Amino acid sequence: MIEKDTIKLLRECDAGIKMGVKSIDDVVDRVKSEEFRKRLIDCKKEHEELDRDLQSALERFKDDGKEPNPMAKGMSKMKTEMKMAMDESDATIADLMTDGCNMGVKSLNRYLNQYEAADEHAKDITKRLINLEEKLAIDIRKYL
Repeated sequence: MIEKDTIKLLRECDAGIKMGVKSIDDVVDRVKSEEFRKRLIDCKKEHEELDRDLQSALERFKDDGKEPNPMAKGMSKMKTEMKMAMDESDATIADLMTDGCNMGVKSLNRYLNQYEAADEHAKDITKRLINLEEKLAIDIRKYL
């Protein structure tokens, strides 16, 4: 049970990191504020650093991880394009990123509860990812 829950939790973190990095990539070039752009680039780097730890944990279990849900990816991309077509401002980008962070935090906490038998290392990775998402949402509030 521990191994199954650990793998499932790690897979959800894998999908979450990929979704977060993709979301940043979708908007970072449209950001007007240099400080805001730098914060997004730094956050992407933090996600990539955490991903290295995650990938080595998945390798221990000989697991390939998980891609984000195609429907969620598509809906996210569509929402981004629609909102940006109406208003291509830093406030719109901050709003989109905040929504994404909040959805990620909510999902990851749900998975943390659902896969409670996961090992402590997997739980630590999940909590670190949650903290990254929460911190970004707080840091970009001034652009809303």
